[in-house]
Amino acid sequence: MSEDDSTTDGAPADEAVADGTTPDETAADGGTADSSTVVREGIPADEYAAEPTAEASHTSRSSVRHWLTTTNHKDVGILYVVTSLFFLLLGGLLAWLMRIQMWEPRAVGEGVLGAVAYNQAVSAHGLVMVFWFLSPFAFGFANYVVPLQLGADDLAFPRLNALSFWLYLASGILFVASFFQGGTFAGGWTMYAPLNLPTFTPDVGANTAILALVLFVASVTVSSVNFLTTMHRMRAEGLTLRRLPIFSWSILLTVWMMLFAFAALLAALLILSSDRVLGTAYFVQETAGGTLLWTHLFWFFGHPEVYIVFFPALGIMAEVFQTFTGRRIVGRKWFVAAMVLVALQSFVVWMHHMFLTGINLQIKTLFMVTTIGISLPFDLMVFALIYTLVKGRVRFTTPFLFCFGGLLLFILGGITGVFLGAIVLDYEFRGTYWVVAHFHYVMVGGVTALVGGLYYWYPKITGRMYDELLGKAHFAAYFVGFNLLYFPMFVAWETPRRVFQYDPGMAPWHKLSTIGAFVLGLSFVIMFYNLTKSAFDGERVGNTPWEFSRTAEWAIPSPPPAENFPGIPSYSDGHLSFRSREATDGGSTGATDGVAEATDGGVAVDAHAAGEHGGHAGQAGHDDHADHNSVWPLAVSVGAFLLFLGVSGIREGTLVDGVAGSFYAFSAAAGGVVVLGSLVAWAIEPFEAPEGGFGEAWPFDGVENGKLGMWIFLASDVVLFGGFIGAYVFTRVAAGWVGWQPVPEDPIPGLMNTYILLASSFTVVLALVAAEKQHRGGLIASLTATFVLGVGFLGNKALEWQHLFHTGVEPTANIQTSTFFLTTGLHAAHVIAGLIGTLYLIGRALGGAYLTDHRPVEYFGLYWHFVDIVWLFLFPLFYIL
Repeated sequence: MSEDDSTTDGAPADEAVADGTTPDETAADGGTADSSTVVREGIPADEYAAEPTAEASHTSRSSVRHWLTTTNHKDVGILYVVTSLFFLLLGGLLAWLMRIQMWEPRAVGEGVLGAVAYNQAVSAHGLVMVFWFLSPFAFGFANYVVPLQLGADDLAFPRLNALSFWLYLASGILFVASFFQGGTFAGGWTMYAPLNLPTFTPDVGANTAILALVLFVASVTVSSVNFLTTMHRMRAEGLTLRRLPIFSWSILLTVWMMLFAFAALLAALLILSSDRVLGTAYFVQETAGGTLLWTHLFWFFGHPEVYIVFFPALGIMAEVFQTFTGRRIVGRKWFVAAMVLVALQSFVVWMHHMFLTGINLQIKTLFMVTTIGISLPFDLMVFALIYTLVKGRVRFTTPFLFCFGGLLLFILGGITGVFLGAIVLDYEFRGTYWVVAHFHYVMVGGVTALVGGLYYWYPKITGRMYDELLGKAHFAAYFVGFNLLYFPMFVAWETPRRVFQYDPGMAPWHKLSTIGAFVLGLSFVIMFYNLTKSAFDGERVGNTPWEFSRTAEWAIPSPPPAENFPGIPSYSDGHLSFRSREATDGGSTGATDGVAEATDGGVAVDAHAAGEHGGHAGQAGHDDHADHNSVWPLAVSVGAFLLFLGVSGIREGTLVDGVAGSFYAFSAAAGGVVVLGSLVAWAIEPFEAPEGGFGEAWPFDGVENGKLGMWIFLASDVVLFGGFIGAYVFTRVAAGWVGWQPVPEDPIPGLMNTYILLASSFTVVLALVAAEKQHRGGLIASLTATFVLGVGFLGNKALEWQHLFHTGVEPTANIQTSTFFLTTGLHAAHVIAGLIGTLYLIGRALGGAYLTDHRPVEYFGLYWHFVDIVWLFLFPLFYIL
């Protein structure tokens, strides 16, 4: 867009920069440039847009093999959106079953669902919608759009991006399989202890559901590392964080929250899995504070999850409002500052979900204050959106209607949530349908805006326009159905949650809700018909069908070509333009001696020969970019699915009996072999990922993608270990610190292991020095010494555990033994992973690698030093204090 386009029709130009930015900054704010400034090596933008749009889609996209092996961010985004919509249908079907059961008050045994089946439907509906629909739906758009808005060819680690999707799909299939293993988890979507233990949810399917969540969190962690590396290292020249489009800002903050919140959830799920599979004693009723421990761990994740779900919707609202009012968001920099403040505050409000527990009143009051405090930045954002509508001239398109409807629903959800933030009122409302209605007005308010995003970017993704009349019909049915479903719940708020027995006087309101549920669900038939039909015979669109679109994805053909842009995007002059790629042909920025960095875990190959291996070098090679496919992300995910399915057959240390037990054992063994073999193949596969650093990378200028990715992963790992250490400290305080019986009693084995790990850190440093000096023998010797010391650590640990087992000290004995074995066991698993990495480095070093590019040794050293530092915390905690 030009600077004039960013103003309201008829409004003076200075109103468009009322937030204090300059006109140049307004145009360069991630927005598309005026057509006269968008050039492709001297070709005006309109000539480029006139090129046949069929070329934008690689011919191989029509094959199944392409979709199974693609690593292109646009393809992965489409896979996310389509798969998440399937889980929307599954969650919706479960919701219909619940609403049919709630048509009238029923005794146990009456209606379509029995008591246990109803509990399973309620639990599965919540889990499917929160985990397998909401965030993946949003991140389908993030995968597709964010690299385009950044001016990047792809995400930093394309194969990790594909892996995140396939792990997501594998986890979802695993969860669906839990229905066929005696029944899925039935303890509620919040999985409160002790209902989450086999005593109350004994089916194998309950194990499978929880392990599916573990696999899902692995997918999220991989995706978070990838997005954060990309967004901090691969922005186009001139696209500073201040100028980042608001949707990309919302994704950046969402991913930072995901990195830490899901690590806390992973800690909780691993502990719960240990209680169920191994028989440890964290959450059993006999453990002091055990039930409260789960609540703390879960809600430390759970409340940031609300904003993880809503922030992408908020970013879509802002983009859509800008496009269909013809002006920028009012007070843009304050809008972004408010989002940052909410992201930070989201981690200090979790206890308002725990007002009914025995936490003392002073702590409850503190969290009531923080809960009220987090609403203030949201007030600012809501008023900014409303004032943007007031100052602009609204065009009532389908995307706008859904985003405006989402804003209205969220406002009502926020207002009703204020009641739950007050301790006294929460005592009355908690456990009633007031919470159900409030929760859905907030969460589904976000879904409403996400559906608006689907319509908004549909022309960009498909190159065709949807039917506007059908789109508006969908909105009308959706909005009426939603309010008919959930608003009566406020009136019938005294209905208890999670049961189908209630006061007969409330039956009329529940019948209205059930009718609304069917209207809401059937409204999606209109959407699916509209989008499917339009994909084949909709009107073709050029770069953009929207008059006032302002972000970079609208400056290129629809759908975008494989390489995204006609040149290297730049905002250095305040507008979007494209520089020639010739300057970078033949290599990637940061390559050493003609060898491009294999930032995605693959073997580095000569940049000039990258095309021969199916890779692409940096910004070069458009066709290569389209073809850098890999089957190994899919293979790893298949192996993980089999492994977790096999582990689900173990209950409290014992495999299920009979043929089923043999099946689970075979599945676990086969899955482990497939995962390990696929990772080895992944590591040796020639593959090139796009390198960053060619544009804006503050505050990580000079930090390679691989190093930044490792830093980010380790930040997540800090929270994971923090969850385990926090669980130990919490249960020890609850049981009485002084009366706690330390395990083990002899600190000598732990002291020996401390010296062993410190020595191994020294040998890793020697390996890096040898690589820098191109001393092949010293490199191999140092890595071998590191491996031997790591094996020595594990051997000493095994002897210690064997001695404890012989003296009757086992992980299942009590909470003291459970915390020791599980926490130190998690650390040992990290050591094993490091040893596998060491063997890979030794194997490649024997072939002469790392002498001209020592970065992989440096990245491995970061991981190994972190593992050693963790032990320096665990040793005094378990052996001395």
